[in-house]
Amino acid sequence: MGVVLDVTVRENTGTGVAREARRNGMVPGVVYGGDENAVPVSVKMNEVLKAINSGDFLGSMIELSHEGKTQKVFTKDVQFHPVTDFPQHVDFFRVTNKTLIDVEVTVQFVGEDQSPGLKEGGTLNVVRYSVEVTCPAGDIPDHFEADVSKMEIGDTLNISDIALPKGSKPTITDRDFTIATVQASRAAIEEDVEEDVDADEVPAIEQNPEIDTDGDGEA
Repeated sequence: MGVVLDVTVRENTGTGVAREARRNGMVPGVVYGGDENAVPVSVKMNEVLKAINSGDFLGSMIELSHEGKTQKVFTKDVQFHPVTDFPQHVDFFRVTNKTLIDVEVTVQFVGEDQSPGLKEGGTLNVVRYSVEVTCPAGDIPDHFEADVSKMEIGDTLNISDIALPKGSKPTITDRDFTIATVQASRAAIEEDVEEDVDADEVPAIEQNPEIDTDGDGEA
């Protein structure tokens, strides 16, 4: 387990109590989920900041320690101050290694330098930089790998093209949604449009000498 936080159980709740906790260098939070009641807690601000900077806090499974007892939790949400950007409140969800949770996992693209479409001047249009999946709390993927090495211009990469780890399933189940496409560059599109316009131009009609152009009835 990477992040372990010492917590203090708060006896009282409310805006005033939370504000006082922050003045004392603490971040108020709540532990909920499972078969137990929600428990209000406080964590030292410097420990929360250290955990956030580690990159293994938000959206990760960590451990809370209280009076020698530990509890595995999933950091469900962190609220930040709009001005100072300091954490103001943390939501912890009780889990076990097998607890199924919904979590956003980032998508990393590989093979861009081998893609025929990109070599021809196409651009990679990323539709989703992350995918929400249901997975065991003890086996949250670090990222998903999307291989675009064989994509041509006009090709589409869907979620079915990505090998998800065992136990991970997309929360969207009613369609094979798009992750990315390879599109022609804007310059190429404009060039094609110009060529189409040139091809559609109608040559000037030569005047037929037999057509009355003066309206006097004489050719």
